Amino acid sequence: MSKSKVAILRTSPATVLEDYHRLMNLAGYQDVVAKDADTALKVNISWHFFFPGSSTVPWQLEGVIRAMKRDGYAKDLIHACHNRTVVIDAHLGERENKQIDVVEAHGLRNVHLYEGEEWIDVRDAVGDLAKKFLCLNEVYPKGFSIPKRFIGENIIHLPTVKTHIFTTTTGAMKNAFGGLLNEHRHWTHPVIHETLVDLLMIQKKIHRGVFAVMDGTFAGDGPGPRCMIPHVKNVILASADQVAIDAVAGKLMGFDPLKDLKFVRLAHDLGLGCGDVRDIEIVGDVDALNDKWDFQGPFKEMTFASRNQHRIYWGPLKKPVEWSLKTWLAPWAYVASVAYHDAFWYPMYAQKNVQRVLASEWGRLFANWGKVQPDAEGRGYPDVGEVSPELIRIGLKHFLEAFRLIGMAVAESPELKSRKLRQEREAARSEHP
Repeated sequence: MSKSKVAILRTSPATVLEDYHRLMNLAGYQDVVAKDADTALKVNISWHFFFPGSSTVPWQLEGVIRAMKRDGYAKDLIHACHNRTVVIDAHLGERENKQIDVVEAHGLRNVHLYEGEEWIDVRDAVGDLAKKFLCLNEVYPKGFSIPKRFIGENIIHLPTVKTHIFTTTTGAMKNAFGGLLNEHRHWTHPVIHETLVDLLMIQKKIHRGVFAVMDGTFAGDGPGPRCMIPHVKNVILASADQVAIDAVAGKLMGFDPLKDLKFVRLAHDLGLGCGDVRDIEIVGDVDALNDKWDFQGPFKEMTFASRNQHRIYWGPLKKPVEWSLKTWLAPWAYVASVAYHDAFWYPMYAQKNVQRVLASEWGRLFANWGKVQPDAEGRGYPDVGEVSPELIRIGLKHFLEAFRLIGMAVAESPELKSRKLRQEREAARSEHP
């Protein structure tokens, strides 16, 4: 059995497009991503507002699309793929993070999994594999649904290098979370590590090929995936092994993957990938792995929201509060999350936390995306333009947007939708007994 391989490269705006092409081929993506199957580019939107390190950056998406087209992948068999959560507006996110600009510039399909797509019972998709799940059968005793379109498709995950208040770090394995679980994803938080392992089993069963391309040009430390301290790190990673790339990213951030990242350890022990960095073949700029990032992680300086989320899912509030998260009362948690992050933390702290990186070449490239153009050879962006102070916009418009999002969290909550559907069915039965 061949070793798991992770490619890592140092990069800069001037060479980033060429670097992504080289990175993906170093990691052997053409051996994994079939050219005759549809390929979903699973975009990561951890926050609908722009925050460096939080979500897929436009040059990551641009680099992957250009690499695939250059290597003979048909444009008509590539599409961007988004999931929805009750606290994240994917349509706002793809605009604010400039992902939709890239998709439209290349004329690709843009698939939102919760809008007109068919979902099927997971047992119909994976059969007896469901008997091997570590936790999902207990979390969802009545089963759960996954997107039917995923069956037979390739998927390329597009995460970023960052920490996470539930899983310590987040990356390729966690990027499947929103796309594969239909509703009530918060039910899995008490067993989030086991959930990610179950989802990787599902991916290996249903997808034609699974690959990940991770951007670390910006990287986030602290109580992620939103309230972070962003850093400029100038690295990109790729691998066909979802466990290995998360392990290497964790190592970069300063963690011991098998000790500190339970989801990596569980997946490694089950043979779903390699989580031991000593046994992973590192290719590219191998010395980059020796850089000392020394991230403090998500638990040292937690926010008010993250501390209370831990109390609810793993601490003293678990028993008195968790029951409400499985009833029609659950939207209180969505409202609390959106109100804290969008209406309080972002306007209070975002500008302060990102100021250092907005003046970097990557910050300027993001600010001027669509205005600056790649060089004639398509290697990258030698001119990234001027610094823009407008990236983090705080004012009346932002607060109005935040209040709209609070309303969305209630309106889109699966609990209230289910309750309304039951009421409509009961009304219909009473009218036509």
